[in-house]
Amino acid sequence: MTKVAFITGASRGIGAGIAKRLVAEGFKVAVGYQSNKDSADAIAQEADQGISVQLDVGSRSSIKGAISCIERDLGPVDILVNNAGIAQEKPFFDITDDDWDNMLVVNLRSNFMLAQETLPHMLDQGWGRIVNISSIGGQWGGLNQVHYAAAKAAQLNFTRSLAKLFSEKGVTANAIAIGLAQTDMSAAELSRDDGIKKVAGIPVGRLANVSEIAAAVNFLISDEAGYITGQTINLNGGMYFD
Repeated sequence: MTKVAFITGASRGIGAGIAKRLVAEGFKVAVGYQSNKDSADAIAQEADQGISVQLDVGSRSSIKGAISCIERDLGPVDILVNNAGIAQEKPFFDITDDDWDNMLVVNLRSNFMLAQETLPHMLDQGWGRIVNISSIGGQWGGLNQVHYAAAKAAQLNFTRSLAKLFSEKGVTANAIAIGLAQTDMSAAELSRDDGIKKVAGIPVGRLANVSEIAAAVNFLISDEAGYITGQTINLNGGMYFD
């Protein structure tokens, strides 16, 4: 039976690359988006069975509504890819309480709520995959994005907790910690002098391709990766070793 994959934040950038790869692999694909409907629709239409679904990942009711739409049109979610996220460059003393709270809601609490809403079906059938798209910032901290780094560090630990809780029942949970990739979200940082220096310091000498990230996701959701769980896959070109 063809599995249903739900990718959040999939109308552009890394999420779109993941969604397109899973479409090509023959999955039923739910393309999650917040506002970029036209792009999400276009990706979904490439699939034999695909839909675009609008949601606010910070809202439990919005998540429930999106999952209801997926279940109605495609079936229950077998594979969850938590890709939606935000970044914000701000000096430490300029970060407000609202900045902090919003960062944790979108980059961390959303993963928790989406997992809670999709796990029951995965556990019932004894098979499921959760992949959380994270960042090197969660491993080595942040200078100008302290709240982002904190949220991503917690996301990695949340991933390990899911693995401890549910792997025995056939549901694996893993994270991919991305270094620097050419996306809209990183464009401003990478265009500055300090960003250019970061790219120059990457051992492989270049940014990550979205297709490489999508390939890693495709492997982690496969049956062949059933013995990999609770892991953080470092997709960073050698920027950080752990």
